[in-house]
Amino acid sequence: MPFYYAIRSIKDEAVRRRTAEGLLRLQKQLDAEVPSRTVTETLLLATWNIREFDSSKFGFRGPESLHYIAEIISRFDLVAIQEVREDLSALDEVQRMLGGWWKYIVTDVTVGTGGNGERMAFIYDSRKVSFGGVAGEIVLPPKKDIPTLQFSRTPFMCGFRAGWVKFNLCTVHIYYGKAVAEDRNRLREIATLAQFLAQKVEPPKQPARPQGEATAVKNTSGENLVLLGDFNIFSREDKTFKALTDAGFEIPRPLREVPGSNLGQSKHFDQIAFLCRSDRFESAGQAGVFNYSSAVFRDEDEAGYAAEMAEGYAKQQTERKKSNYYKQWRTFQMSDHLLLWCALRIDFSREYLERQQSQDAAAGASPDDERAEA
Repeated sequence: MPFYYAIRSIKDEAVRRRTAEGLLRLQKQLDAEVPSRTVTETLLLATWNIREFDSSKFGFRGPESLHYIAEIISRFDLVAIQEVREDLSALDEVQRMLGGWWKYIVTDVTVGTGGNGERMAFIYDSRKVSFGGVAGEIVLPPKKDIPTLQFSRTPFMCGFRAGWVKFNLCTVHIYYGKAVAEDRNRLREIATLAQFLAQKVEPPKQPARPQGEATAVKNTSGENLVLLGDFNIFSREDKTFKALTDAGFEIPRPLREVPGSNLGQSKHFDQIAFLCRSDRFESAGQAGVFNYSSAVFRDEDEAGYAAEMAEGYAKQQTERKKSNYYKQWRTFQMSDHLLLWCALRIDFSREYLERQQSQDAAAGASPDDERAEA
């Protein structure tokens, strides 16, 4: 539960009241759609592209928006965030609202036109999740006579631990390019990265499985790898999605069944994909896309934000144009992406004990035998 003391600093009484009412609606929706966090049983993992976090393009986010973002993040244990900008003030304020036990790890800004002045970040509750000590941006090695791919926005990988599980997360914001399902450069980035990461894990060859039946690919390398973020994938039928699965990554059934993560929920821009040991990291059977617009910055709230939208809204000449302006403006207060999440098992104590018991039995050992030998 975030701290809401900053609401008192909002000078406008109507905005204070609106913020409190919005938070109450948001809490009710989160309670209904997202499972409660546990201490040791599961990890609630999420990815969220928070649009230009933060930028002055439509005006910087105000305290109201930051409270809503903090409330959503607080329901998860670890969140990968894309589109964090050079100025970290908004991220710092969200962290302050969440509490001092929340930590974040962030990259430097990716320079160049393709980088769009963006950072990648992981924010996590350190009471549940610990940083593993390894972090780095993915730079591909050169290949003879082949031009080396340079990602528009450099993927970011960090090691973490939660419960019985050590794992690496690699977050991405893949090239968008043309507004078509299978942009050539986008496909190349996804395919190249997925293959590069799969080679690092090198799982054994597996027979093909029916689509959607696997929970996580089996591998015995000892490394658990999760690739997540904004892939700008339009459909699960596209080559861009297939590039993930062809490399060996698997998307658990619950994640395959959720709607899209754009505001219209028609496109599957965001993904969480796994190359993991099935005996150490697997789906807990729950996943979802959280649509904030059902609770805050709703269509019916448009008139109440006229003052915040100021001249840009006032100069729109028709009601339709005003409505379109509001729908665009609110994506810079919250986002044009919805948060994608899944629940993962992290307590494998029973399996470990049962395996140890069966190994001892197979070896003919027993506690009485050991005491006799001592």
